[in-house]
Amino acid sequence: MKNLYSSSALAVLAVLFVVLTMLSGILFKGWRLDLTENNAYTLSEGTRNIVESLDQPIRLRLYFSDSASEDLPQIRSYAERVWELMQELAATSGGMIELERIDPEPFSEAEDDAARYGLEAVPLNQAGDVLYLGVVGTNAVDGLEVLPFLSPNRESLLEYDLARMVSTLNQPDLPRVGLITGLPLSGGLDMQTGQRAPSWAVYDQWNELFDLTPVEPGANALPDDLDALVVVHPKDLSEDMLLAIDQFVLDGGRLLAFVDPYAEADPGENPGDPAARFTAERTSTLGPLFEAWGIAMDTEQFVADLGRALQVTVQQGQPPVRHPAILGLTGDDLSDRDIVTGDLESVNVASAGALVDEDAEAGVGFEVLMRSSDRSGLLATERLRMANDPSSLIGELGLDERSHVLAARLTGEADSAFPDRIDDAGTRSGPVNAIVVADTDLLSDNMWVQRQRFLGSAILNPFADNGALAVNALENLLGDAELISIRSRSTSIRTFDLVEDLRRRAEARLRETEQQLEAELREAENRLTQLQQGRGDSDLSILTPEQEAEIDRFMEQRLEIRRQLRQVRRELDEEIEALGTRVKIINIVLVPLLVTAIALFVAWRRRRQQHGANNA
Repeated sequence: MKNLYSSSALAVLAVLFVVLTMLSGILFKGWRLDLTENNAYTLSEGTRNIVESLDQPIRLRLYFSDSASEDLPQIRSYAERVWELMQELAATSGGMIELERIDPEPFSEAEDDAARYGLEAVPLNQAGDVLYLGVVGTNAVDGLEVLPFLSPNRESLLEYDLARMVSTLNQPDLPRVGLITGLPLSGGLDMQTGQRAPSWAVYDQWNELFDLTPVEPGANALPDDLDALVVVHPKDLSEDMLLAIDQFVLDGGRLLAFVDPYAEADPGENPGDPAARFTAERTSTLGPLFEAWGIAMDTEQFVADLGRALQVTVQQGQPPVRHPAILGLTGDDLSDRDIVTGDLESVNVASAGALVDEDAEAGVGFEVLMRSSDRSGLLATERLRMANDPSSLIGELGLDERSHVLAARLTGEADSAFPDRIDDAGTRSGPVNAIVVADTDLLSDNMWVQRQRFLGSAILNPFADNGALAVNALENLLGDAELISIRSRSTSIRTFDLVEDLRRRAEARLRETEQQLEAELREAENRLTQLQQGRGDSDLSILTPEQEAEIDRFMEQRLEIRRQLRQVRRELDEEIEALGTRVKIINIVLVPLLVTAIALFVAWRRRRQQHGANNA
C-alpha cells in the first residue's frame, strides 16, 4: 500500500510539472531575466524610450547566411545575439516592430534582394561561398535604412546601431543643419593655381546626409527651425551671433564646434599675398560661451606630442621627419565609451588646442572624446610661423607627463553667457548638448583622404577616420535625444582571465626563446663573415673546416632551440587543456555533488525534526 501511495504521488507530481510548465509558457511569455554581469541582454533606457514611442510600424529584416555558416560557430553565435536583441526590440515596441529572418542562399531571390539593398557579401572560401549578416529596415512610407554587415568586432555598438536605425525610420525627413565656417569648406578660387578648388570631402559628406544650410559668419541671427548647428573656425563672430548661438543651445539645439589655436588651413583675408598669409590671424574660439559652460582653450598654445608625432616631408628629396604638432591618434587616445569615437581606429590632427574643464563642479558634464599621449606638452603657436624644421620644436618641448584633451562632449545645465541681454522672451538657462573639437585642420582633405580620378569621377580613399568622426558626431547629436544617452555596451563574448594569463606568460617565454634564436643567428652569421674575410679572395666556393664546424654548430643550436619552441607550445596547450579539464570537472561533478549534498542535508534535517516531533 505504501508503494502504491508513493507511485501515485510521483504521478501527480509529474502531471503537475507538465501543467505548470505549460502554464508558465503562457502566463510568463515575454518575461526575461538577465543575469549577465553588465546586463548585456537588457535594453538601455534610451533604447526603450525610442522603441516605446514609435509613431509608425517598422519592419526589420535580418539577412543571415545560416546554411553557409555551419562551420563558423563564432559567427553563428553572434548572429543569434543580433536576433535576440532584435526580438527584444520587437517585444518592447508593443507590436510596432515586425521581424523577419532570411537566409539568402546562393542563386535565390533572397540573395538578389540582399544585393539590391546593398548588403555586404563577405567571401568565405575560394569556392565562391559568401556570408551575409546585415539588417534592412523599412517603414510605412518606403523609408529604407541598411546595416550592410554586422561585424562581431562592433558588438559593443550593436544596440546603438539598431536603435539609430529604428529612430531614423521613425523620423525619415532629413534634419536641417546650419553651418558657420571661416574656412573654404565648400570650395572656392585657388589663388595659387587660379582654378576653382573643389569642396572639402567632409563638406560633401555633410551635404549628402543632411539639409545643410550655410550661415554667413557676419550674420547676426540664425535661421529658424535648425535641428543642429556646426561651427567651424568661428573667427570674429559678432556678439549678436554669439548670443544667437547661446540661445540656440539653451533652447535645446545641438552644437558641433571645431575651434583652433592655429588653423593651418586658414587662407587669410588675402590668400594671394604670401606676406599677408604669413601674418594672418589663425585663431578661433567661442570664448564667452566656453566660459559660461565651464571650459577653456588657450588660443596662444597648441599641443605637441612626441608619442603621437607623424612623419612629414618638409623638403623635396629630404627624408621625412617627425612633426610634434601633427599627430596620429589611435587606440586609447580615442574614447571607446562614446558612440562617436568608439569605432574609430585613427584620427589625424594638426596644431590642436587643449580643452580644459575649468569648473568640474558646474552643471555641464565634460566627457573626453580624444586626448594626446602622456608624452605631450604645450608650445606657443607663434613657433609654428617660424619653425621651418620640426625637429627644433622637439628640442623646445617640455613634457607635462600627462595627456591633453583635444575633443570633448558637453552635457548638462548652464546659464546664458549674456545674462544682461536676455529679455523676457529669452532663455536664461537651459541644457547644453554640444561636442567641441579643438582642431579645424582635421577636416581638411590632406589630413585624412586622398582624391583620385577614375572615369571622370572623384574616388575618395581615406587613410584616417577624420571624416567618420565628423559624420558620427553630427549624426549622434541629431539623433533622437535618447540616442545620445546610449553608450557602447559590453560584448557577449567573455574570456577566461586565467586562461588568458597562462597564454600571455607562455607567449612571453616564447618571445624570449625567439629572441635568443635571433641573437645566436646573428652571432653565427657574423662569425661566418669573419671566417670568409680571413680567407681572402681565393677559391671562395670551398668551405674551410672551421666554416663547416661553425655551420654544424649553428645547425645543432637551431635544432635545439626549435625543440625548445615546440616544448613551450606543448606546455602552453597542456596547461590550457588541464585548466579546461578542471573547469569541466567543477561544472559536471563538483557543482551537482554540492547541490546533492545540500539536498541530502535538508532532507536529513527535516526527517530529524519530524522524528523529534513524533517522539514528543
